[in-house]
Amino acid sequence: MSGVPAVVVAAPASGSGKTTLATGLIGALRRAGHRVAPFKVGPDYIDPGYHGLAAGRPGRNLDPVLVGVERVPGLYRHGSRGCDLAVVEGVMGLFDGRIDEHAGPIAEGSTAQVAGVLGAPVVLVVDARGHSQSLAALLHGFATYDSGVRLGGVILNRVGSERHEQVLRAACDRVGLPVLGALPRLAELELPSRHLGLIPAVEHGAPARAAVAAMTELVAAHVDLAAVAAMAGAAVPGEAWDPATALADYGVPAGKRPVVAVAGGPAFTFGYAEHRELLAAAGARVEVFDPLHDPLPAGTAGLVVPGGFPEEHAERLAANTPLLGEVAALAAAGLPVHAECAGLLYLARSLDGHRMAGVIDADAEFGPRLTLGYRDAVALTGSPLWAAGQRVRGHEFHRTRLVRAGESARAWGWRGSDGSPVTEGAVTAAVHASYLHTHPAGDPAAIARFTAAAAAFAATRIGA
Repeated sequence: MSGVPAVVVAAPASGSGKTTLATGLIGALRRAGHRVAPFKVGPDYIDPGYHGLAAGRPGRNLDPVLVGVERVPGLYRHGSRGCDLAVVEGVMGLFDGRIDEHAGPIAEGSTAQVAGVLGAPVVLVVDARGHSQSLAALLHGFATYDSGVRLGGVILNRVGSERHEQVLRAACDRVGLPVLGALPRLAELELPSRHLGLIPAVEHGAPARAAVAAMTELVAAHVDLAAVAAMAGAAVPGEAWDPATALADYGVPAGKRPVVAVAGGPAFTFGYAEHRELLAAAGARVEVFDPLHDPLPAGTAGLVVPGGFPEEHAERLAANTPLLGEVAALAAAGLPVHAECAGLLYLARSLDGHRMAGVIDADAEFGPRLTLGYRDAVALTGSPLWAAGQRVRGHEFHRTRLVRAGESARAWGWRGSDGSPVTEGAVTAAVHASYLHTHPAGDPAAIARFTAAAAAFAATRIGA
């Protein structure tokens, strides 16, 4: 299989309009006849939802920190199967990545690192508000900061007038960077946000689809799509990542496929496409359900409750009392459960005063500050996913907290920024619940272990 060329949409800083440009570019290129593969750099779960709407296929993440830089090319090739072009939206500013005093100019997990790994040119989106001739100096700095990153062109965003555009184009000419598009200021394209960023597309529903259509129209009218497609980098070499191959060393059991229920719907939108693919490759029959109104799928032998915004739906989650009781009873009986962030909240006794499943001896509430960042964690307690002492890289992203927590065995430990020890999460029986998000492609053995535990649980339920 030949590879797929890519362009990377980056910016000097957050808030420049990357998501609007990337989403609109995906939609406009698709409308122009391209089969576009959408990607997002880093652990973002929200932007890929908008990318997916624009592309008509799942948005995926490329995160060197969570999966290892060596897996990025394979995951890219896997996610771009059947496409002729890929659009990769960056994270933060072009060179912003994991803070490490030993890092060079290309920080780990940065857009620049991913662009270099893919060999893809960067389209730099510049928020033009407040810029004039001095834009040339900014562009010169970004173009020369590291020779391993190639700027292919500039898209000017939020341009104030025709005269403003002329001045900015002249600045780009001074440093030899082509202007691929110039978008006017259109406040109506601002997507609604909440405390963790944009509202997920699945929650925003019809307005999200309308916003994606508007972004597509805007980019189609103001960006040279042919020039963007022509500048796409060479095809990424190597083999595509494959979930079955990733699990080949972990002894996937043959026989009856256990049902692994995965919570979905508006309250649980944070997840990776590779998670379900790995579960299926490990032998699970993956069944998605919506805890707002559904029961558990028949024969559930394993439960995955991913991240999301349960605090926005706590009343409706609490109203589905049959499901809450079923989850609690099965967890007590040994059902393997993997709960991340929102899943941790769902398993608590309560969330902002609303009754939850009560599997975890703690209450949860909306907190005063955002907790955000990568963690180098150690498993403190063995579980159906990780052995005690195993090291894992994860990411925290939440504005809730646990209060009145009991003495459950802790899931993870790591060192805080000041060097002090941090313990987090809870492990009880076959339940692993934590704020830490992990990427299954970075640790497929955990998925194999979990699926095997689900198969063992299913065997104990036969005839029960």
